Amino acid sequence: MPAQLKSPSEPETKERILRTAFQLFHEQGFHATGIATIVREAGVNPGSLYHFFESKDQLLLDVLEFAIGYLEPAVMEPVESRTPDPIERIFALLNQYRDGMVRHGCRMGCPIGNLALEVSDGNPDARRLIHRNFENWASRVEGWLVEAAGRLPPDVDRARLARFILTVMEGGLMQARAANDLRPFDESVAVLREHLNLLLARAAEKPPAKKRISRRVSWKGKSS
Repeated sequence: MPAQLKSPSEPETKERILRTAFQLFHEQGFHATGIATIVREAGVNPGSLYHFFESKDQLLLDVLEFAIGYLEPAVMEPVESRTPDPIERIFALLNQYRDGMVRHGCRMGCPIGNLALEVSDGNPDARRLIHRNFENWASRVEGWLVEAAGRLPPDVDRARLARFILTVMEGGLMQARAANDLRPFDESVAVLREHLNLLLARAAEKPPAKKRISRRVSWKGKSS
């Protein structure tokens, strides 16, 4: 007698819906993605979706919560496994976004950045979760900058620098999408590289040695 197929559990079904919605919102945008498309691509019926999410707006909030938990395993951990160097992790992270743009022909960009532009103004709850996503991203990069320790000058504000790196990533992706060309992204990253190289060089500089003042003693025993 054949074994009975095990039906997916509720957590598995919910996660499949969240992953599918996250991908579709990234590919098509929130407003352009219908519930019918989500349930079809997730392989569930509408009743299953509404069992977990009372509305499409609630699904959006849960997708943004899902993205917060998704950041570490899907984005940051692969970068950290690629290189132990905390400075090079920054450029490995940016290159990971660049690879995504290459795969999609300069389309789509950052899923959270896209939702920030599309839904933040009209949905305060979504705005707060988008902000948390950005804060977590910047905080992780700040941790790498802190890990770099004495390689950066002590007066460099790591939190502000991490925010700047996030701005380079989001702004570069947006401009690359508009130009249908990776050049704006690459140029932005190149300037960031130059800036960090200058900081590394400044931290590596040895302070000038203090000049010793010699005092000559005259034959009368008085210094001159």
